[in-house]
Amino acid sequence: MTRGAFVTPGVTKAPRRDTKWWGWGDPAVAPALDAEALGVLRERVGELEPWPLVAELGEFALPAAEPLPRALVDAVGAEAIFDSDEDRVRHSSGCGYADLARRRGGSFDAAPDAVVMPADAAALRRVLDVCAAEGIAVVPFGGGTSVVGGVEPLRGAHSRLISLDLAALRDVEVDRRSLTARLGAGLRGPEAEAALAQQGLTLGHFPQSFEYATIGGFAATRSAGQASSGYGRFDALVSSVRLQAPAGDLETLATPHTAAGPALRELIIGSEGTLGVIPDATVRVRPAPVVKRYEGWMAESFEAGAEIVRALAQGPGLPTLIRVSDEEETEGSLALNGPRGLPGRLFGGYLGLRKRRGGCLVIVGHEGDEESVARKRALAVRALREGGAAYLGQVVGNSWEHSRYQGPYLRDTLMEMGGMVETLETSHTWSRLGELHAAVGTAIAKRWPSRARRGWSGATSRTPTPTAPRSTSPSSPAPAAARRSPSGARSSAPPARRSSLTAARSPTTTPSAATTPPTWRPRWGGRAWTSCGLSRSSSIRPGS
Repeated sequence: MTRGAFVTPGVTKAPRRDTKWWGWGDPAVAPALDAEALGVLRERVGELEPWPLVAELGEFALPAAEPLPRALVDAVGAEAIFDSDEDRVRHSSGCGYADLARRRGGSFDAAPDAVVMPADAAALRRVLDVCAAEGIAVVPFGGGTSVVGGVEPLRGAHSRLISLDLAALRDVEVDRRSLTARLGAGLRGPEAEAALAQQGLTLGHFPQSFEYATIGGFAATRSAGQASSGYGRFDALVSSVRLQAPAGDLETLATPHTAAGPALRELIIGSEGTLGVIPDATVRVRPAPVVKRYEGWMAESFEAGAEIVRALAQGPGLPTLIRVSDEEETEGSLALNGPRGLPGRLFGGYLGLRKRRGGCLVIVGHEGDEESVARKRALAVRALREGGAAYLGQVVGNSWEHSRYQGPYLRDTLMEMGGMVETLETSHTWSRLGELHAAVGTAIAKRWPSRARRGWSGATSRTPTPTAPRSTSPSSPAPAAARRSPSGARSSAPPARRSSLTAARSPTTTPSAATTPPTWRPRWGGRAWTSCGLSRSSSIRPGS
């Protein structure tokens, strides 16, 4: 068994400040649309009005911070408490469209009184004890990538609130024989993978937020990743987990399985910070793949592509990753990111030879050793060809893999231009997938009757992705032109009602805030800003 801490200079002693405060990710990454993509955007959405930032960081008026008790300083040390405007702004919301719209418009009506950064689990315990005694609300904060209001500083009945930044909890302990690893909650996805790679291992959890989301966030949100078909959702990867709450600590058994129930692990995973703080989780890992092969296919239709995915999800040949985009998303993706010039004409000619003038893009990925990849690929290829899909080659698949985390950056570009993009994700049974797909399209068309006729596939994926033989996980991006409210501020939808969940056992832990769609919520329970969109490009993943 090996132990250690994954250390990045300048990260563990202060809150992270390496991302855009007003948008997503690396400030140096700013994708631009070429003339052809801009033409398609104007054709589908209309002319956009640029949406600049109202002010720069440091020029905003934040709510006055309430003083914190001396006992809290004694618990963690003055060097672990941060109350600068920048740190308060960065910890005031997540990265959903509504969050970024408020930041872009300079709306900071709520912010934590301070950011507290415990150095270890013992310091975290002391913080919770003080906050419980003093009546201070606590909002756990990981990577700040929540898109459902999970880190909003909602005080409720409490006059004081802190954001509990877990970035310093970065221990790594690997049990090579059992193929498990205890990972600190503050590790970002790439940091956890880098630490495991030193042992020749991988966790295999790659959501689109992978670059900035944390292990604690994966656990608290019951995260699903792009490769969950092969590696499993995060809840399936967790062997045991620890929870620190104001009332005390809870740690589930490290044994992989038990016949006793109920499973307390299931209570903690996905609790979204409502029950306490997750300082670490023990997860199942596996040898890092020797072979990675990504390739593109073109299905005849969305229905045909979905049937291919269903057959693979319910059979023996499910790839590590498979996603199908519907016709609208495929058309939009090729218009925005497809090959240009001679390569574009050659690509069009190739599709013509394969009798594909339309269709739906399918991305298939295989990871593992040479033997397992060859075996599973053979099964997948047979199912794809029997389903009428045409092979596009590894160039298409490698292009997707290279840009798999770029969607949120493109959202920033579109927001600056005056557009809005948001994604909904849900799950449904295979037998009702067509009903779901049609219902989402109908709901958005009703909301934007003047623009829905143009159709728009969106800047991010919407795919059926398999997660279980009985279900699929569709996601739908909904792009539109943002509009101004009567006050002059940007608005892309009627004001959303905000509500916070109530912590069942402690009045001092502020839980996640849920953003409720203002006009429509599908009866199968999906949550999204569907009322803001003007169309519904679709993609599916099997059962996440």
